[in-house]
Amino acid sequence: MISTELKSHFLRLYQMAFSDDNFDVLELKMLYRFAEERGVSEVQLQQVLLNPLTDDAKIPETLNLKIEYLNDLAKMIWADGVVTEDERNTLLKYCKRFGFLDENLQQLVDFLLECAKQKLSVEEIITKINE
Repeated sequence: MISTELKSHFLRLYQMAFSDDNFDVLELKMLYRFAEERGVSEVQLQQVLLNPLTDDAKIPETLNLKIEYLNDLAKMIWADGVVTEDERNTLLKYCKRFGFLDENLQQLVDFLLECAKQKLSVEEIITKINE
């Protein structure tokens, strides 16, 4: 069984992939890789994507999980090697929805995109945040 929180995450990743109106095959591969890393089969992922949540999407509660999910979104943005304004705005929207302060949003988006570009792990990102 996939948690509502994880279903919400996959739906956000799927939405991010479409945010620039160009759903690249690399983004699809990345989506399946994220599922595999979390023990979700291709069939389970397809079911999530074909049957979106009827309730509100669940926001992760811990800072580490928020950073992990936002990092996945930033990686999805970089999957095709191009960061569009629509993708930046979508990431910004999710940072805000995850409860980060308005005055920190632009800096957080820049930071997350740079970390994803450098292919930093979640642990490395959290270490940088705590410095």
